[in-house]
Amino acid sequence: MNITRPLTSEHSPGSRLLREARHLPPLAWLSLAVIVLTAWASIAPATLVRHSPLETDLLNTLAPFSASHWLGTDEIGRDLYTRLVHGARESFLIGLLAMAIALALALPLGFAAALTPPWLRALMDRLIEILLSFPTLLLALLLVSLLGQSPLNVAIAVGLGSAPGYARLVRGQTLLVRSSAYVEAAVALGHSHARVLLQHVVPNAIRPLIPVTGLGVGKAIVWSSSLSFLGLGVRPPSSEWGALLAAGKAQLLEAPWLMIVPGTAVVLVALSFSTLFSHVQARAEGSQP
Repeated sequence: MNITRPLTSEHSPGSRLLREARHLPPLAWLSLAVIVLTAWASIAPATLVRHSPLETDLLNTLAPFSASHWLGTDEIGRDLYTRLVHGARESFLIGLLAMAIALALALPLGFAAALTPPWLRALMDRLIEILLSFPTLLLALLLVSLLGQSPLNVAIAVGLGSAPGYARLVRGQTLLVRSSAYVEAAVALGHSHARVLLQHVVPNAIRPLIPVTGLGVGKAIVWSSSLSFLGLGVRPPSSEWGALLAAGKAQLLEAPWLMIVPGTAVVLVALSFSTLFSHVQARAEGSQP
């Protein structure tokens, strides 16, 4: 991958992604459709369902798939399809917020590890390595135990747990861009350090993060659902997908769809993010001279 080419408007990340999106394969378009449908359910769930996710039907508890209950019901007769649609908002927003928090921490930490004086750079490197030594889920479990159980705290915990990996990526890209020929030429021409940093180093260093961001949202949804499944995420009666998985454990043998349906939703959305942004990244890299 050639990341040492100056970033111009013709080759800006946004225009490149839009240009390459026209040549995506059918699987990537299917992934995009899943993401759009999930976003639609997050923004306007009332357009997809007619009932409240807390509405019960005690005459149809643990009912299988049917015309009246497309995805069955839970132990107190709540429609699983309705709960799944309403739960998309929390799951999707947790993933987006967690990724935003991770990037907000990773960018300054990664730039500090690459651009500061040597003694501070070494300190930042050690800090990133220490944080990377903790598994993401383990670190998120620790943080949510300290912060408490809520959607916001889950997003914070997942974001903090994911930040070290992105910081390491930013650090490596920044060091590579800083030693490139066009940065050396800009310095030789007498450009100020601030101008070189803002016009050349920062834009080209963060360019690889654009496809990684999409992959990170899918991973964040999986991590947040894992926390809820372990009992340290969003609490019932929330219909967040991880909470649905946790609630379905007790009826696994009697009503397996209570775990299969939300588990499939989590995997499908995560795979859609991964598939779509992997194709976009591959085409963007392949189109570079």
